[in-house]
Amino acid sequence: MNILIFGKDGQLGKAFKIVFANKAGGQQRIHYAGQAECDLANANTITVLLNQLKPNLIINAAAYTAVDKAETEIDLSFSINAKAPEVMAQYAVAHGASFLHYSTDYVFDGSKGGFYTEDDPRNPLGAYGKSKAAGEQAIEDTFANLPAQSNANYAILRTSWLYGDGDNFIRTILRMAMEREELRVISDQHGIPTNAEWLAKVSLDFLLNENGQIKSFPSGIYHAVPSGQTTWHGLATLAIQSAIEAGASFNVKLDAIHAILAAEYPLPAPRPMNSCMATTRLQALWKSEADINKRAKLLESWDEAVKAYVQHLVHSKLI
Repeated sequence: MNILIFGKDGQLGKAFKIVFANKAGGQQRIHYAGQAECDLANANTITVLLNQLKPNLIINAAAYTAVDKAETEIDLSFSINAKAPEVMAQYAVAHGASFLHYSTDYVFDGSKGGFYTEDDPRNPLGAYGKSKAAGEQAIEDTFANLPAQSNANYAILRTSWLYGDGDNFIRTILRMAMEREELRVISDQHGIPTNAEWLAKVSLDFLLNENGQIKSFPSGIYHAVPSGQTTWHGLATLAIQSAIEAGASFNVKLDAIHAILAAEYPLPAPRPMNSCMATTRLQALWKSEADINKRAKLLESWDEAVKAYVQHLVHSKLI
């Protein structure tokens, strides 16, 4: 079985390498593609690579994620976030392959009072969110023309506030806490921090059986985030507190992490004020006793994962 993972140099791509290395079973041939192997802004290079490797499973862990730059790099963001996954979906449909694509909480406008479900309408605010929403739509439209006899299927996993091995909010906050005596962090935008390794494990639970072979799964959109919710201020405070408990020292004191409103920190791209998502479909899919461990993973709290991540950064001297 051939597996092709796009985005090898990103946080999620790196997480897949770790999780696959620790996963027993299966006779997979796993190929990783980054910018050096495939320019996702060039649809032809994607097609060439797919035809060369002939994957049975395509995992697109790559994306254009520069939220603010997307406001001026609209064509590039749409090339990578909309056109590239469409090309991958077209290959999957034509060759009977399975396709896993990742999307984002930014496809929502943030006006909902509670947790978003998979059935809530997309209404992105900025160029980045619009490009990701266009990618979702392109995949759905491509698979709408799936031949009846085809074994191809797809899943779009929406996630949020991703962190792992690479640049992310947590690492930025910890670095700033070493440099400054005060921090001002937004406290009225709500979401769910998601660990990249956690997401990779959930993804493989979804995709592969105990023997490492591709499972049959219902095509569609699924939310993949841990339990709970927080704000950027709550995440920053927990990260710094966890680092202090692990032995790190900072210039900033906890009472100098000031909560501010998003309106006080204007950015080029609008963000959803609420991007909390419910994992309704995955929980429904994993409702049997045999899936109890998978279901339990969805119920793991975001804060425990953040604490463990920060402790690892401190003990590994990565901050």
